[in-house]
Amino acid sequence: MPEGFSLGPLFVRFYGIILMLGALAGAWLATREAKRRGYDPEIVWDLLTYLLIGGIIGARLWHILTPPPSSGITAGWYLTHPLDALAIWQGGLGIPGAVIGGLIALYFYTRRRNLNFLEWTDIAAPSLALGQAIGRWGNFFNQELYGAPTNLPWKIYIDPDHRLTGYLDVEYYHPLFLYESIWNLANMFLLLWISRRFADRLKDGDLFLIYLIVYPVGRFFLDFLRLDASLVGGININQTVMAVVATCSAVALYWRHRRSASQRLS
Repeated sequence: MPEGFSLGPLFVRFYGIILMLGALAGAWLATREAKRRGYDPEIVWDLLTYLLIGGIIGARLWHILTPPPSSGITAGWYLTHPLDALAIWQGGLGIPGAVIGGLIALYFYTRRRNLNFLEWTDIAAPSLALGQAIGRWGNFFNQELYGAPTNLPWKIYIDPDHRLTGYLDVEYYHPLFLYESIWNLANMFLLLWISRRFADRLKDGDLFLIYLIVYPVGRFFLDFLRLDASLVGGININQTVMAVVATCSAVALYWRHRRSASQRLS
């Protein structure tokens, strides 16, 4: 499967194109949500640059700190090969880091512009889910996010050069990128529905907390199919982080509404 095409001396990777399409689609959705909440949609396009920078830096740092075993590279290896640490076009971006980096960028942007940070996390939540749903197809072209071997009708063929050690004779695998893409798309629709159905009961930041419950739950279970989970101290670091984030977000969502209910009763 081709990973891209040449334009003169420049090689354009489908991975990068897909990621940018996801970012633009997410930004478009965010303009709709911003306008619905009474904000100037142009804020989104101004904000997008900062979110991309923060998200990409965070995503790459996460990958560098938690490289999958299949890469044959450790976090320390990047310290002596800094140019490889910058080679994001070859893949290697971690979603948890992207969310953290994007949040940091969003915080400083909203603070500088005197905007409500929590409300803007709610505006961003469905857009983030949409961007992930599209962006995961970049992994398809890189053949880097597939699950355990399978013979199911929707199995995906992986070229020998992209197969993991121990699976060189296995041709078909679970399309893990597809499963996560579908989950993210469903998350987007859920968040949009909740934002309208329960508009009178939601607090600023609630929608983002729901995102931080739904996405991690799906990612947690999908990680059971991964063959090259990132291990730190012998544990699956991504799966562990997803469990902690989902649990903490659920507790936070419950607690802030429990307090509100108690105040109304009193």
